[in-house]
Amino acid sequence: MVWIWATIGLLALVYILQAWWKNKKKMLPPGPRGFPIFGSLHLLGKFPDKDLHRLAQKYGDIMYMRLGLMHTIVVSSPQAAELFLKTHDLVFASRPPHEGAKLISFGQRSLVFSEYGAYWRDTRKMCTLELLSNHKINSFKSMRRDAIALCVESIRATADNGRVAVDLSDNVSSLSVVMSCRMVLGKMYRDEEFDARGF
Repeated sequence: MVWIWATIGLLALVYILQAWWKNKKKMLPPGPRGFPIFGSLHLLGKFPDKDLHRLAQKYGDIMYMRLGLMHTIVVSSPQAAELFLKTHDLVFASRPPHEGAKLISFGQRSLVFSEYGAYWRDTRKMCTLELLSNHKINSFKSMRRDAIALCVESIRATADNGRVAVDLSDNVSSLSVVMSCRMVLGKMYRDEEFDARGF
């Protein structure tokens, strides 16, 4: 039994020393020291914004925290936020590599997950010109008008049948599906055309 506790204590000591050595090499901003697995989560209570404000008064406008296993930099003043978002924005423009994003979006090649660079700028430019331009949005104006007219007519028919309650959330959900199908697939699909699994 003593050997088990000694082994656990030795492993915990090695883990703490390894984390301390990594943090020392990274030259991180000041911040509260956390526990090995939970980090500084115990410092955040019912109102995290107030707790972060209190910690910022103690450690400064830019502080380092570990929230669980996630390393986090907390910025608490407009001047520090301007440094991150305006002055040095290209350094922080990319998302960190993520295994799930690599599998879902073809090796992080989508607009949302790709790293900042020439590929991302070209993708954004293409989306702006081909998908989100005024000409492209206005080209679907009549389709949106038809879909809304069908939705209003459906609600009117339900009310004319003498039913007092109308499920608006179901109608709005159906409207969004109809509009999405017409814009993306070029055809309007009814709910009856699908099996129990749905779209």
